Amino acid sequence: MADYIETARRVIDTEADGLAQLSAGLGPDFSRAVEVILAARGRVIVSGMGKSGHIGRKLAATLASTGTPAQFVHPAEASHGDLGMVTRDDVAVVLSNSGETPELADLIAHTRRFSIPLIGVAARRDSTLLRQSDVALVLPAATEACGTGIVPTTSTTMTLALGDALAIALMEHREFTPEHFRTFHPGGKLGSRLAKVGDLMHPDEPLVDENAAMTDTLLVMSQKGYGVTGVTDAGGRLTGIITDGDLRRHMDGLLNHSAAEVMTRNPRTIEPDALAEAALAEMQSRMITSLFVVEDGRPIGILHIHDCLRAGIV
Repeated sequence: MADYIETARRVIDTEADGLAQLSAGLGPDFSRAVEVILAARGRVIVSGMGKSGHIGRKLAATLASTGTPAQFVHPAEASHGDLGMVTRDDVAVVLSNSGETPELADLIAHTRRFSIPLIGVAARRDSTLLRQSDVALVLPAATEACGTGIVPTTSTTMTLALGDALAIALMEHREFTPEHFRTFHPGGKLGSRLAKVGDLMHPDEPLVDENAAMTDTLLVMSQKGYGVTGVTDAGGRLTGIITDGDLRRHMDGLLNHSAAEVMTRNPRTIEPDALAEAALAEMQSRMITSLFVVEDGRPIGILHIHDCLRAGIV
C-alpha cells in the first residue's frame, strides 16, 4: 500500500530545501530589483505563462494590496493589443522558470524598445529572459518535488516566496501600516478586523442636557432605541450616561429627577480612530452593549455591539 504521508513529507521537505537555497543565494540583485520598483513612476507589470502566470497573478495582487500599484498582463494577450497597457513609466517583472517561454518574446521586446525596466525571474542565468533583463533574479537549481523534474513544484514555490519577499521589502520601505492595508482591502476578515469605530458608529446619538427632566430623557431613550442616553453639560461635553440599570435604581420618584441626578458619571467612551475590534473587546470585558464615541470630550456618535457583529468582528 502506498505511503501517502511519506510522499507528502518528501514533497514538503524538497520544497523547503529549495526555499533554503533561495534564501542563501539572495544578493545585490534583489536589492537592485527593489530599488528599480521604487524608482518607477507607474505600475509594476507582472507577466508569466502557465504556472508562472498563476504565481504572477498572486504577486500582482500582493503588490497592489500592500502599496505598490501592480497589474498582471497575460503574455498572449499582450501580443494582441495589451502591450498598450505597458508604458514607459512602468517596470516589468517577468517570470519564467526556463527563461525561454516563447509567448514572452513580444513583451520582452516591448520593454527593450521603449526602455522599460525589466526584472526577470528564471532558473537559468544564460536564458534569453535573464540576458535581456536589467535585473536578473536567478532561482537556484533546486530539485522539483515531483521526482521526475517535469512538474513545476519547487520552482513555483520558490518564485512565489521570492515575489512575497519583494512585496514585503517594498511594503516595509513605504512604512505601510494596517490602516493603509484596510484602504485597499476593506472586505473579508482582515478588512473587518481593521475597521475603525468611526466607520461603524451612528452619528445620531441619543443625548440630553444635564438639566433635562426624566420625562424628556425617557422619550429620547425610546425614540433612539439604543437602551442608553448620553448626558452633556452646558459645553456639550459628555458627563454621564443613563442606562436601564440607572432607571431601575431610581424607580422610586423617577419622574421627579433630572438627568444629572440619575446618570452614571464618567462613562466609558472611545475615539473614532480606534479599531472597532478594540471597541468590541471593551464592551465585552465591561459587559455593556454600547459606547459613546467622543472627540475632545464631546460625543459625536454611538457604537452598539451589534454594529461590530454585523461587520464580522468577532
